[in-house]
Order: sequence, then structure tokens, then C-alpha cells
Amino acid sequence: MGKTAVHFGAGNIGRGFVGLILHDAGYEVVFADVNAELIDALAASDSYVVHEVGDSPRDLTVDGYRALNSRADEAAVVAEIAGADVVTTAVGPNILKFIAPVIAAGLRARADGTPVAVMACENAIGATDILRGEIEALLGDDERDEVLARAIFANTAVDRIVPGQAADAGLDVTVEDFFEWVVESTPFGDAVPEIPDATFVPELAPYIERKLFTVNTGHATLAYHGFVHGADRLADALELPEVFEEVKAVLEETKTLLVAKYGFPMEQQEKYLEKNLTRFANPYLSDTPVRVGRAPLRKLSRHERFIGPAAELVERGLPADALVRAVAAALRFDVPEDPESVELQALLAGDAPAQELAVRLTGLDASNPLIAPIATAIGSARAHR
Repeated sequence: MGKTAVHFGAGNIGRGFVGLILHDAGYEVVFADVNAELIDALAASDSYVVHEVGDSPRDLTVDGYRALNSRADEAAVVAEIAGADVVTTAVGPNILKFIAPVIAAGLRARADGTPVAVMACENAIGATDILRGEIEALLGDDERDEVLARAIFANTAVDRIVPGQAADAGLDVTVEDFFEWVVESTPFGDAVPEIPDATFVPELAPYIERKLFTVNTGHATLAYHGFVHGADRLADALELPEVFEEVKAVLEETKTLLVAKYGFPMEQQEKYLEKNLTRFANPYLSDTPVRVGRAPLRKLSRHERFIGPAAELVERGLPADALVRAVAAALRFDVPEDPESVELQALLAGDAPAQELAVRLTGLDASNPLIAPIATAIGSARAHR
């Protein structure tokens, strides 16, 4: 009998990254999503194509999958989890709590003694731990240990730039030709899943933060400074010297942190930095500051891509000036179509003192050295309104 993987989130990342890797590893992928139009299209199709673009372009066909509506046909998804080998997600960290009940029900229904591998593939530190916590909260005291034992929960670090897609792309997905899926191996013991394109490591934290504080921090910095300078595409923004210098300066700061914190060799981290500048400049990925900059409130929060590394740098007595300037640029992200942008601009338009607003936005203590410069940035953003 073949291997089955239930994947929550049939969007571009689900199809163009996680689903592709699982398909290539020999799994029959069952996509689960609440988007009826998308699920119906997948269910009616035989295959889709992932277009990898960059220095080594290629087209990869994904087939042999199935698709289920996890809202309208929850029972079918539960049944699939009951017999699956792997469960993965690419839904966004804030959505994990909504899929936890379905996964919990699927674990309850498992009769096979072999535990299912559960891996949340989200842009968040410890996303699988978050998912496990949501599942655990749904279980009664009399069943908790038994049900949780039917799964092996492993955190992951995922890295692939998947831009906004052309309106006529259909199910096909265009992605960059670089990817990295790192999974902690320790929870699996000797039973590590067979996924050739994933990298299993005993200690995941360094890889998660290296990715978050390099790729996500750099990408968002490029988006916000690019937006301020009126660039329509990220690749165009990076060609502006003033934007390039800001992105490079931010990555120099996070490089310093990563080397100090985890002992990454300086030369290795410098190569990783330069590789990501090349990725951001990929002319085949027509991503935009508006799309990459969306959800600024989340991106400005305490443990996210700006405040997270900046706080650790100042704790070590190291500068975080470029990260503060990136925060200042993010404060000027004014996109009426983005709910968080609208909320952010409403906060800036309000009468809360700048220092008080800085604490609210960042989650930092009022005594933190970053509060003063961020309050200054808030004053500047208000002046530009």
C-alpha cells in the first residue's frame, strides 16, 4: 500500500512547495482546504505544473493527488488523517487553531499503532509546537496522552519564495529555483520519514532563526523600503541604491546576531546573505512590495522579523539601527486593501503618545532601549501622513 500525506492549505505554497516535495517523495497527496473553488478545481484536474524560475529553470508536473473540502467534507478529511503517514500544513500561523479540531479528530480515529508525522510548514518559530498545543487543548484528560501518542510532532523551517501568481495561472505555480525544508529529526528517533528533498537535523532552532532573520527580515525590509520609494516590483526596488543599502545593512545586523548566537561561521553566513540578495533580485519573480508587505502589525510584533532580532542585538550591546529604520518604513505601509495596514494607519492617526504606541505595536517593555527610536519613527510616520 502506498504512502499518503494529508496537506492542509492548497494555495500556492501548498502546491508549489510542500505538495511538490511530498509528491516527489512518493506520497499520494491529499490537499485539504476551505476554499471551495480551489478544491473543486484540484479535484477536477489530473495534474498541475510547478514552474521553477531562476538560473536553473525547469517545469515539474505534480499528479496523483486528491482534494477535499475540509469545511464541507470534514468527515472525509478525518478519515484520511486516520490512515495517513504524514500530515503537513501551509495555512499561516494564525489559522492553525482552526484546523486543529480536524487533526485532533483524525488522531482519535487512528487505529494503526504507527504514529503519523505531523509537521507545520509555516513562517513561524515552533509552528508545530503551536499546532500541538491547539490540539492538546481540545483533548480531555482521559484521552490526551493516548491521542497525542498517535502522532510525532516535529518543527520545521521552510524557505521558498512563492510570489503572487498571474491571474490566468490556474493551478500551475511559479516559484524560485531554490528551496529548503529543514525538519527536526529528534522526535522521530530511528523512524525518520522518507522525504529526500527535506533535510533532517537534530537541532532546528539555528536554521529557523537563520531563515526568519535573513530571508523574511530581508524580504520585508525590501518590501517596506521599496513601498516608500514607490517601486512596483521588488526586483526594481532592489536596483535603487538607497533601498539596496538598507536591505544589506539589515542583513549585516542579523548576520552579526546569528554568528554570535549560534556560532555559524562568518564566511558561511556571508554566503547565505549574498545568496538571498541574489534571490530577492530574481527578475523572473514579479513580486510586489504591496503583497510582501501585507500584515504589517504581525510583522512588527515582538517575536517577528524586525523586533525579534533587534531586541536580541541590543541585549548583546550590538547596534540595530538598520532594523529600526526598517520598522520606520513599515509604519508608512499604507494599503487600503490590507486590513492590518488600515488598522496600523488608524493607530498612527489616533492620539496615543508615540512611546505608548511603540510599546503596543512591538510588545516590548517600555524601558527597552528600542522604544525611544521606534517612538521617534512613529513621530516621523505621523508627519508623513
